[in-house]
Amino acid sequence: MEENNLQCSSVVDGNFEEVPRETVIQFKPPLYRQRYQFVKNLVEQHEPKKVADLGCGDTSLLRLLKVNPCIELLVGVDINEDKLRWRGDTLAPFLGDFLKPRDLNLTITLYHGSVVERDSRLLGFDLITCIELIEHLDSGDLARFPEVVFGYLSPSMIVISTPNSEFNPLFPSVTFRDSDHKFEWTRMEFQTWALYVANRYDYSVEFTGVGEPPAGAENVGYCTQIGIFRKNGGKAMESCVSEQYDQHVYKATMGQAILLPNPPKMLRLQVFTTSYPSLQQERFFKLVLVNEVSQQVESLRVSHLPRQKKQDGEWGDKPKDSKAPCPCFGPVFTEVEKAKIENSPKPFCVGDKFFVPLQRLLAYPKLNRLCANEEMMRSVIADSIPLSSDGSAVVSDLRDYFDEQF
Repeated sequence: MEENNLQCSSVVDGNFEEVPRETVIQFKPPLYRQRYQFVKNLVEQHEPKKVADLGCGDTSLLRLLKVNPCIELLVGVDINEDKLRWRGDTLAPFLGDFLKPRDLNLTITLYHGSVVERDSRLLGFDLITCIELIEHLDSGDLARFPEVVFGYLSPSMIVISTPNSEFNPLFPSVTFRDSDHKFEWTRMEFQTWALYVANRYDYSVEFTGVGEPPAGAENVGYCTQIGIFRKNGGKAMESCVSEQYDQHVYKATMGQAILLPNPPKMLRLQVFTTSYPSLQQERFFKLVLVNEVSQQVESLRVSHLPRQKKQDGEWGDKPKDSKAPCPCFGPVFTEVEKAKIENSPKPFCVGDKFFVPLQRLLAYPKLNRLCANEEMMRSVIADSIPLSSDGSAVVSDLRDYFDEQF
């Protein structure tokens, strides 16, 4: 973080119009990125499976978190439906996600609705984030917020960030950092509120922040203050909710809301959902396994061919210093992995056919991670890759067209 002759974003995040050109604080990385990175680091540390971001806005945090392999359900909630619809497609899987599927399933869903309305679809989460959210709530909603998020949803962990008003005098001409803010708290005000809420709903809380103050102003604390709330006992409440909360007023079909007959109180409208390909899905698992087996068999065949040609006397007239071609690239194995491969059944030839035992294939780390045993591998690849009569080995032609050209 440094001081520069730059304008301060609205006042710290992105809207430069209203602030005069004066010497102001510039954060590197930008403050919003520091907040998102803080959450990302927390996710990597605690590995939650179900994460919800309340007040998700343009879904930037969701896009950062979706690459984390531990997350299986990612939910965003915001009151601005147009923003959710506009940004939803950026959360959909790309071509690369199909070429290299995740290990675990991932579903991403966006809901349009208020963060102070109860909805059973957000029960049982490991982590709920509220990044720069509470300062946008009016007094009525702020009073309901703890009851809904801490009392009803009761996740294992909650992260709340909010501006630290003690930092504001370091910005030029700043009262509130955003025109929509209903309040901005000092550290004491935020901590008093947070400790009261934590005590009432059986949470512990620790305080930190992002956005270091400049030298000489350390007494003001972080620009953004953060509370990390952990449920005492560690696990999210497995609520037995009443039947009315198991119903959803609106069901979204291609973005259209369908009103159910005799609905309970309005909850949230689902405006976007997508699922990512993963190795837990049979068709993608098979695609990846068949591809990996085929690549490994081809690599072994190419490595074996020069030895076979020498054995058959095909290189008898070549100069003595002529060297057989060898693969230039390949995986790097540890000594333990090398030993496991060397101790496995070796590939062999019968006539013009090349055989690779399934046990040999399972000795390679990548395939061993995909398949637990020989029977599993055989059952998945049997209708896609030729196998020996007893099913114990993959069979391929020893030579192909390209071998004969060189």
